[in-house]
Amino acid sequence: MSQLTRTLVVAALAAVAGGLVTYLLAPAGTPGGTAEPAGPRPLYWVAPMDPNYRRDGPGKSPMGMDLVPVYEEPGQPGPEGAGTVWIAPEVVNNLGVRTAAVAPGSLPTEIRTVGYVQYDEDRRVHIHPRVEGWIEKLYVKASGDPVAAGQPLYELYSPQLVNAQEELLLALKRDNQRLVRAAEDRLLALQIAPDFIQRLRRERQISQTVTFHAPLTGVVDNLAVREGFFVRPDTTLMSVGVLDEVWVEAEVFARQAPLVAVGLPVTMTLDYLPGLQWQGAVDYLYPSLDEQTRTLRVRLRFANEDGVLKPNMFAQVVIRAPAEEQRLVVPREAVIRDPDGDRVVLALGDGRFKSVAVALGRVDERQAEILQGLRAGDEVVVSAQFLLDSESSRTSDLRRMEPLPGSASADSGHDMQHMEHAGHGEMSHD
Repeated sequence: MSQLTRTLVVAALAAVAGGLVTYLLAPAGTPGGTAEPAGPRPLYWVAPMDPNYRRDGPGKSPMGMDLVPVYEEPGQPGPEGAGTVWIAPEVVNNLGVRTAAVAPGSLPTEIRTVGYVQYDEDRRVHIHPRVEGWIEKLYVKASGDPVAAGQPLYELYSPQLVNAQEELLLALKRDNQRLVRAAEDRLLALQIAPDFIQRLRRERQISQTVTFHAPLTGVVDNLAVREGFFVRPDTTLMSVGVLDEVWVEAEVFARQAPLVAVGLPVTMTLDYLPGLQWQGAVDYLYPSLDEQTRTLRVRLRFANEDGVLKPNMFAQVVIRAPAEEQRLVVPREAVIRDPDGDRVVLALGDGRFKSVAVALGRVDERQAEILQGLRAGDEVVVSAQFLLDSESSRTSDLRRMEPLPGSASADSGHDMQHMEHAGHGEMSHD
């Protein structure tokens, strides 16, 4: 027999022997070792001495022991349907899962915000000349100077005022009452005081300068001229504002706007005047939101007889809105905000959790109103809810991609394995 012939015979005998060994080692009912045993398919395999050691298939544990298959228990994930996940108690403890009960309640009706003290614009007067001329004398020297009604503010020289006085004297000289009334009306229209007109009629002497007086008692603001300035009717000389009552401009969030109404009581405090409080009321709601901050401006009114409140002071205000009817509330941190919708994670008991969609009402710094999606007495997760929501979404019918026909999908077991290893800071797959 040639060398080539002997080599072929040995190869054939080895192939036959290998097939026989495979046949003998194959499990019963699995011809050729290719078929799988009948019955339920295991979710995963765990080590006998360490339930946290899991694999997707059979094998050996780190201690050399055979892995034990774990099958789906009847009722799991339970009547709650797809999206329910189960976590071992020790993993729940490691994750620090905390829950809170859903209960009826109402959010605080106090709206806390900040504002700035302003003049009462209803009683603020801007001083403009009615003619062109020159400021000959200025009786107030700086913004903030107090003035009383009737106090001199400035003296003005104007050729137009001189001509108007001459017209009155000419009408008086002709004894034409019609012309006299027209000349007096013109002087009044130019803001000449009635007593100045009476003195002019009595003395028949023209004044080169005319003194103008404060129209009300208050303080000077925005003083924009000095002696010698040339002014025109469009020149703002100064403003006079009152401080016995002030406005406070505040802003509230758009979600709080429906709670604010004219007449609601308001309390104001200032950091640099500790221990003092001012009681006021909502005076006006502006018709539009701020373009940049998207907040609603609210005007508040406060009495200020002692003059302690100054324009541009920074203040904290509390608007007391009327109490609303009670609704279901949950801690704010329990709510998962998402562009696709708001959700919370329900604690179903026995280590089972599920994400559910909710409709929110008002939300403040601590609580959120639930309009739909929960019932009184439900338990919601307030810590580690993002991890639980992620696992619940993976097994949810709404988010899960259906497996191809005939594929061996074990998503449920794989998701629970992922949760177990996430709680222990490790993930491993064979």
